[in-house]
Amino acid sequence: MLIDTHCHLDFPEIAADMAGVLARAQAAGVGRMVTISTRVKKYDVYRALAEQNDNVWFTVGTHPHQAHEEPDVTVADLVALASHPRCIGIGEAGLDYHYDKSPRDVAARVFRTHIAAARQTGLPLVIHSRDADADMAAILRDEMGMGRFNALLHCFTSSRELAETAIELGLYVSFSGVLTFKNSQGLRDIAADMPMDRVLVETDAPFLAPTPHRGKPNQPAWVAETNKVLGDTKGLTSEEIASKTTSNALRIFDKMPKGFE
Repeated sequence: MLIDTHCHLDFPEIAADMAGVLARAQAAGVGRMVTISTRVKKYDVYRALAEQNDNVWFTVGTHPHQAHEEPDVTVADLVALASHPRCIGIGEAGLDYHYDKSPRDVAARVFRTHIAAARQTGLPLVIHSRDADADMAAILRDEMGMGRFNALLHCFTSSRELAETAIELGLYVSFSGVLTFKNSQGLRDIAADMPMDRVLVETDAPFLAPTPHRGKPNQPAWVAETNKVLGDTKGLTSEEIASKTTSNALRIFDKMPKGFE
């Protein structure tokens, strides 16, 4: 079984065909999906998706693109919302200097709020980081010095230095369909060197559909393509790498039951 550790089932490209998306995921061996929050104000949407589908779990948090919309969400707010039995993570939150949709100081402050919530709840933080390697590494080191927390760098496309910083701090690195792209050899080289017990796979659906589905709305079933390429980079079969990434996903998202039905 595979776990898609990061998708957005609430986005219209997926929501319009939810039954089909879920059926195709199951047929592809994707036993569980984590639908990721981008806005705390949409909490009820994520909660409903998880409550209505046994193989769906969710997180709570504010994406850096929306940090300026939700600057006053508190640690206590996040902790309270995360108490739901099917809420298994905090985020996604972080820094995005590619689009800069939120002021950088606001995004950093919101990010630190999410780190505090992850630390307090013990739930993993789902981190979004794009074109912000130096500031991301600095914040992670600073915050880890104030108290440990669990986290993963989602949809990793950053530098080897940031990946190594994450591993040094005890975090996980998650790879999306970008790993399968023809021009992503540098990323595959990084993935090949990551410790086996610290790698995850995801789709970030409906974005970043893997080869051979590029140009189409992504869906959780296609995490199998990323899983296969990750296995190839590490000299493992699809089945062997699936066992590793699923074990890793269950370790970091430890609020999720271990057994598959």
